[in-house]
Amino acid sequence: MKKFTSVSDVENLQEIIKKALQIKENPLSESEKGKGKTIGLVFLNSSLRTRLSSQIAAQNLGLNVLTLNAAQEAWNLEFADGAVMNGDTVEHIKDAIEVLNQYCDIIAVRCFAGMKSKEDDVNESILSQFEQHAKVPVISLESATRHPLQSLADCITIKENWQENRKPKVVLTWAPHIKPIAHAVGNSFAEWMQEMDVDLVITNPEGYDLDKNFTKNVKVIHDQDEALKDADFIYVKNWSSFDDYAAMPEVKENWMLTNEKLKNTNQAKVMHCLPVRRNVELSDEVMDGENSIIYQQAKNRIFSAQAVFSEILDELNS
Repeated sequence: MKKFTSVSDVENLQEIIKKALQIKENPLSESEKGKGKTIGLVFLNSSLRTRLSSQIAAQNLGLNVLTLNAAQEAWNLEFADGAVMNGDTVEHIKDAIEVLNQYCDIIAVRCFAGMKSKEDDVNESILSQFEQHAKVPVISLESATRHPLQSLADCITIKENWQENRKPKVVLTWAPHIKPIAHAVGNSFAEWMQEMDVDLVITNPEGYDLDKNFTKNVKVIHDQDEALKDADFIYVKNWSSFDDYAAMPEVKENWMLTNEKLKNTNQAKVMHCLPVRRNVELSDEVMDGENSIIYQQAKNRIFSAQAVFSEILDELNS
């Protein structure tokens, strides 16, 4: 694996899921693999699970870990080509990446959608610069349009919780929120589930359809109760409008997942990437109930990261 920014960078999804589950059984099985090499974790946005799971995964492999909270600890970055830097920005992203090339064998970066320019976000205005200027492998810790390490953890979690000899029905359901939320998790989950042996359905209110470049031919149902019928897994996530970019069209129905709504399912396991706004996106009764596998999902973030880092190291060591 030369880089990791989407499912298209994975040669065999089932094999990397299998590898992650083997790592989970023995996390220190490759503790010398990264010896003498350094991974730089660059955070342009806040993080809890991504930061901690990536650090643990890297340490389990013997990597030296440099963590930079760039938004708080680094110089103000300039991203525009040809910028005359006579304002608040102090360092150009090209220069920052070139320095990272000198210090790191792997660069992993987290850069959220700006939620202001649809064109900038769709074109990955920040991640694309890392890919363009980095001379070492680049890993996405979440970008404007995707969250691939989360999605791999989601695949691992579904694999762990499904033993029946049939395709599980997986429902990605929109949830309410108090502010506009980016599309990365929803996009990414839809993209990865299409590579899994599942029956995927997406449900969201009118005006909240995701980008068809990610959902492709997946069935989208605007009636949540209809979509949840006989579901085996429910993935709860909010996102803002894509067509009317970052807008929040009015929704009159109650889309928060409750135990009452679970009665319509096949004892569905409930997933969420976290953080979650309790009793807005997801009710306490579901979050803390027996159907929730959310914390298992969070733990699997370690093993998704470790499997990817291990694959990258295989390439570097070859």
